[in-house]
Amino acid sequence: MCRNIKPLFNFEPVATEEEIRAAALQFVRKISGFTAPSKANEVAFEEAVQGITDVAQKLMDSLVTQAEPRNREIEAQRARERNAIRFGTKA
Repeated sequence: MCRNIKPLFNFEPVATEEEIRAAALQFVRKISGFTAPSKANEVAFEEAVQGITDVAQKLMDSLVTQAEPRNREIEAQRARERNAIRFGTKA
């Protein structure tokens, strides 16, 4: 599941709040073992997602680099090419 968490720093345009929340959700799902929590755990699950989203946003806002921003489309194409080699499919 954590394979789905993609790097979000140093892209143009910058990561959106939705992308950061999606990464936080994947992280909480992984460590909790729940895809969707039970009613009894729903509040704790959502609080964890929100807390990690807030911390991740703070991290993204604090990081600095001298490197040129990466292009999302180029990185996506590279990922497709890697997957084609790995799984023997068309890129």
